[in-house]
Amino acid sequence: MNELARVVQQTADRLAGRHVGAVVAGLAGGETEIRGVGRTGPDGGVPGPDTVFEIGSVTKVFTALVLARLALDGTVRLDEPLAEVLADAPGGPAVVPGRGGQSITLRHLATHTAGLPRLPRGMLLRALAKPNDPDPYARCTAEHVLGGLARTRLRATPGRSFRYSNLGAGLLGLALAHRAGTGYEELVAREVCGPLGLTDTHVPSGAERDDADRGGAERSGADRTGLLAHGHTAGGRPVPYWDLAAVPGMGGLRSTAADLAILLRAQLAAGREPDAPLSPAITLTRETRHRVNPFAWMHLGWLGHRLHTQQGGHLQIWHNGGTGGFRSFVAFDPEKQVGVLVLANTRRSADPAGTALLRRLQRDFATAG
Repeated sequence: MNELARVVQQTADRLAGRHVGAVVAGLAGGETEIRGVGRTGPDGGVPGPDTVFEIGSVTKVFTALVLARLALDGTVRLDEPLAEVLADAPGGPAVVPGRGGQSITLRHLATHTAGLPRLPRGMLLRALAKPNDPDPYARCTAEHVLGGLARTRLRATPGRSFRYSNLGAGLLGLALAHRAGTGYEELVAREVCGPLGLTDTHVPSGAERDDADRGGAERSGADRTGLLAHGHTAGGRPVPYWDLAAVPGMGGLRSTAADLAILLRAQLAAGREPDAPLSPAITLTRETRHRVNPFAWMHLGWLGHRLHTQQGGHLQIWHNGGTGGFRSFVAFDPEKQVGVLVLANTRRSADPAGTALLRRLQRDFATAG
């Protein structure tokens, strides 16, 4: 076992005591090591590179990458108002709130600066009334979300301040799919998965979700290779999968460590290999930079920060995610050419383990970016 594999295995072993199952990947020096621990679910085997997990809000980096691709080919403009994109929505022109004379744009949605609340209208009250709802977004049809948007009051002037919003990312995915004239999954497949060769990243169909919830054969789809992990509460109790209905752009994708490692390699290659797959779009996502605080900022889809010089001064670009029974963490440093990802099928944060592994790789495995 080489040194990178040993460090990745150590991280996986530490997760084993807190998660039903987990898969960890480390990228450094052009090499990728992936290790799994635990089990995929009741009576399941050890998860591995091709095990499929719900990735929650890591979906947002895919949505932002689709935005960059469509902006580059002229389908949309980054600063195009959301209301223009949805002017010919099936139910009639969408009513989009504004504030201070400023309209919400696609850039605002991708950087969480639209001033929107975190959740679609009505969801907070439902969450308070039913905190253990096993599928909280299942009612979020396009009609429900856009109807609620029309009655939403913005918390800040668009473009002025960072306010993390699942609603905003969901609206972005919905709007991009509408403009492209296709479904969100088909759009991600065409603009991201196809060019990168991702084989197991997808939005599950209703039939696939129902079969898995009934305990059927845990395949991630007839044409996909990976086995589907089952999600669990922090206490280890199996829970249903989530249905993001009309807003999968906020968190509806499933993926594997193998696919996400390819995405990370593309992120690391973007500044060094301009002809690499999706390099122009990846570069565009990083050109947008909205300051969150003195040490952190928001790109299109990704959060970024630089550690204090006493901690090494390293750059970290990252996103995490969570659903009812899954947690995810993906991060990289294009300067040191290292990256990490953690996928877990338990409702416990994977961030500390992923962050610690990233700092270890930045310290001991860095190469010039």
